[in-house]
Amino acid sequence: MRSTSCNTSVMFMVAQLVVTSLDVTKAFTAVTTTPVGSTRMSTASHALTERQMQFWEDVEDGLKDIEGFYSKQGENIDRIWQFTKSAQGKVEAPKGYAEGHDPSEEHVDGLTAKPFWDVLDEPEEYFPWAKNLEENFGIIQKEFDAKLKRDEQLFSSDSAWQNQVMGKGWSAIRLQRLGVWNVENCKEFPETYELLRSLSIPFAVRGVCFARQSPGSGVQPHSDGRNFILTSHLGVKIPKDCWMEVGGERRGWEEGKLTTIDTSFTHSTGNPTEEDRHVLIIDYWHPELTQAETAALEFVYDLRNKFESGLVPFRQPRSLQAQEAGGLGGWWKSVTGGGNDDDE
Repeated sequence: MRSTSCNTSVMFMVAQLVVTSLDVTKAFTAVTTTPVGSTRMSTASHALTERQMQFWEDVEDGLKDIEGFYSKQGENIDRIWQFTKSAQGKVEAPKGYAEGHDPSEEHVDGLTAKPFWDVLDEPEEYFPWAKNLEENFGIIQKEFDAKLKRDEQLFSSDSAWQNQVMGKGWSAIRLQRLGVWNVENCKEFPETYELLRSLSIPFAVRGVCFARQSPGSGVQPHSDGRNFILTSHLGVKIPKDCWMEVGGERRGWEEGKLTTIDTSFTHSTGNPTEEDRHVLIIDYWHPELTQAETAALEFVYDLRNKFESGLVPFRQPRSLQAQEAGGLGGWWKSVTGGGNDDDE
């Protein structure tokens, strides 16, 4: 029989792993949506925890490998290195590029920022999948309508998505998140799933979901902060007079058509009707990111997900190991490259 002290020790280690896996999100300063009128918390005034230090050390290691690979192809990830400084609060927070633009510290410099993107009017290489998606809308609508008739409570289990910004009238059923397809949900929409996969859409962190806005409800003005992700809404069931406002510009949805927005602008929605509004939401990487930058961001957010899920064991950060190994003098040599402190 194991001793009580042993069991207590194991429980403490497990609890520590859970706590340290969760606090990595605080290493990013814009983990959740930010309502209008609230103040973003900057990590600049807060020391990183050991777990966060470990995370950013692992990020640096991975980015160096990615940089080495893509440098042979003539690409760099300079803007992503700057992103890591911004995300840690080491540099001044980014400022909006236009009225209503509210980017977070999770920011990539130099990307075009505008509230709405008319994807079919943009260069074809920006959204090569968009026309094909609209042309095959009938597949999605037919499958969605059939599922909704069979299961009127389709969206009832998604209450975890509701919060003070989205409101009780908004709910969703997610098909993909963080690069991982939800197998059970995709089984409910097999043709939609196959269509989306076939189009080579560069899905980003938040992924894909069907979203419902119930009658008489709306999403409050807020910014999602990240300027390197664009969001397209494919209208599935759109009652008249439903609207979305982005950066002070208001538009509606159209069934079978894409309404594409930059959610780092302040945005909100409204459904003043007596019917549910349904859209298919797709998040993807900004088309002006290079292949190297996209690979780097995918790595950062995949690693973050693994940290938050407790899949990465805790280790002491290298900078702290150096301090303990050689005291202050040893630490100083580790950051200066060693050598003699004498003038000679």
